[in-house]
Amino acid sequence: MKKFLLFLGLLAILNHMSFGQETRITGSVRDAVSGDPIIGANIAVENKMMGTITDMQGNFEMKLRLNPPLNLLVSVIGYEKTTISITSTAQQVDVELNEKSALMDELVFSASRMEENMLRSPVTIEKMDGLTLLETPSYQFYEALENIKGVDMVTSGITFKQINTRGFNDTGNARFLQLIDGVDNQTPGLNFAVGNLLGTPDLDVESVELIPGAASALYGPVAFNGVLMIRTKDPFQYPGLSARVTTGINHVNEEYADPHGLYNLSLRYAKVFNDRLAFKVNGSYFSGLDWYATNYTDVDEQTPPDQRGDDNPARDALNIYGDEVAVTLPGIGRVSRTGYEERGLMNYNSKNYKLNGSVHYRIGSNLEAVYQYNFNQGTAAYTGSNRFMLNNFILQQHKVELKGANYFLRAYAVIENSKDSYNARALGQQINRTWVQDLNGNTVDPGEADNMWFTRYAEAYNGNIPGVEGADHMTARNFADMGRYLPGSPEFDSEKERLINIDGLTGAGVYSHSKFYHAEGQYDFSPIIGFVDLLVGGNFRVYDMFTNGTLFDDLNDKVLVREGGMFVQVSKSLLNDHLRLTLSDRYDKNQNFEGRMPPRVAAVVNVAKNHNFRMSYQTGFRNPTIGDQYIKLNAGPITILGGVPDNSEGMNVYENSFEAASVGAFGAAFGQAVSQETPPGQAVMENKDLLVKSDVPYIKPEQVRTFEIGYRSLITDNLYLDLNYYYGVYNDFILNTVVIQP
Repeated sequence: MKKFLLFLGLLAILNHMSFGQETRITGSVRDAVSGDPIIGANIAVENKMMGTITDMQGNFEMKLRLNPPLNLLVSVIGYEKTTISITSTAQQVDVELNEKSALMDELVFSASRMEENMLRSPVTIEKMDGLTLLETPSYQFYEALENIKGVDMVTSGITFKQINTRGFNDTGNARFLQLIDGVDNQTPGLNFAVGNLLGTPDLDVESVELIPGAASALYGPVAFNGVLMIRTKDPFQYPGLSARVTTGINHVNEEYADPHGLYNLSLRYAKVFNDRLAFKVNGSYFSGLDWYATNYTDVDEQTPPDQRGDDNPARDALNIYGDEVAVTLPGIGRVSRTGYEERGLMNYNSKNYKLNGSVHYRIGSNLEAVYQYNFNQGTAAYTGSNRFMLNNFILQQHKVELKGANYFLRAYAVIENSKDSYNARALGQQINRTWVQDLNGNTVDPGEADNMWFTRYAEAYNGNIPGVEGADHMTARNFADMGRYLPGSPEFDSEKERLINIDGLTGAGVYSHSKFYHAEGQYDFSPIIGFVDLLVGGNFRVYDMFTNGTLFDDLNDKVLVREGGMFVQVSKSLLNDHLRLTLSDRYDKNQNFEGRMPPRVAAVVNVAKNHNFRMSYQTGFRNPTIGDQYIKLNAGPITILGGVPDNSEGMNVYENSFEAASVGAFGAAFGQAVSQETPPGQAVMENKDLLVKSDVPYIKPEQVRTFEIGYRSLITDNLYLDLNYYYGVYNDFILNTVVIQP
């Protein structure tokens, strides 16, 4: 306790030393030619974490506990940056700025984890400022990212979009890192960021930077295909109240829905109490009717393509669920159950709430403490191995941070609650098992429902039911479907609600109360060393998964995964600043895999003013997701099994299993032999050599090696050129493998 009080005393002394006599600075910023006020110009104290912006009249006011002399840096996109000297404790400053190309002095952070001129970035980087994002003609700023060159966007719904750059993509992209104020925005259970469904309100976005391609050398294993860095507005620099409403319309001239409005409302308030304390709060609400999935193409793999269609007794329509359950009935052929259309199972009324706030306290002129809390809740359709409904899904984030001019220390927790989320395909199958009647008209137990339905079908088709015409598939199906709950009926809605609230194989609910904890830090030694730029940093993360035994084997023992890493980056300018070399390297270790070192070497050559060539070589890697490592889902006829050794301990599946294709070949040969009256034992011995023992390795990280050359130039104030060529080689790509264990 004495040491703690001594520390507080020293902190108070340092704080007093840092904040001297109060200096009051007022002024305005205007266009040098027109004299019009410049709104949103940034006024920053040189080498200090202090600043503000101009108001709607181009005016600003700053009260600083610093003694003159000091310098103010005045900047805004589209104008030349200028420096103003402050020499007295009460000074009026009127600044006139001259227009300049917006790209001349555009600064970016994410390419090297330190501020640098965009024209001289060692790798390809794109940036969109807050004004550009707000001017985007769409209902959410996230839509604008699709216009950035090199970006692929996969859209699963109006609120569910996945960004990818320079690599393989999916409807859920675990190879791409999305950061909001330095916080990894992935959900722990899904292991990817759900676009901006669980993100930040539009009004609070200051800028967006995008690195296409591998960035593992600086950002670790998640940044396998790229990094999206979203920075929000500092309440010290962006105080006041603001509101925004955007709207649109969809479902125009559609068969299944009438035109429907899209609404996105945002509200932001930030207040500066003094030069030490400020806070902000944000909120947004979005609602709209999602797109309907109505592709009813027959995709049954066991039916020849020319025999598929609406009249196929084994029809398996793409967006109908429950009809995947099919059997071959003796003397009749392959028959599937009658399924339910997705539009009766999903909740297309998409919505999401975003609430966040932060408190900022400046301990000294070069040290700021921040606490930030984010709450997100959303509903959206997600296409994975099945169609899923993220229903009232909740993501919470807590962040504490200490940041100085040359360093930061940050810790945060990301917590998810799947709430009422469910698997739409499982829901269709389970509803189908609640109403089936036996031949006497009595409803059977769910475990007997599928077999009884096919029994009814066969009896009707074979002409064994009085009053029911035989040898007719439609008549047999109608008889088997007697008692079927129709979508929209009270019985259907009741069963739907009940099954959504049941997790695991007997229901359709998805359960995950998972979280991860992350701590990281970074220090820029460049001002201390002087002759070379040196940046070092590191991080540590713990995944704490809990699915109540529904996805992982975590009913009694938690699934905990630890990983960490550290990096160093050295940069040096040579030949009178015409050549800049950068070397970055990182060491990462996950508890289940060997350590990895993905280096990056880059060079920028300035051949003339505003003309720069860049070259880089880097390697990247991606650890398998927690699901890839530890899923253990017994889905009846199959078990979906993660690929780390301890997840299959005692199951003997890697040691003793056959390739699925060889089992199929063996089964066909065995069946043919038995049909020709070969004794079963003899048929086994004659065909056993068709069985091929599987040789599936345990899962390991994916790897990529990339090479890039580029040319970036500002030819005139109105013509900007950015060319790049890249080449990538992937190894150890993660795939699923089906094996059969005897």
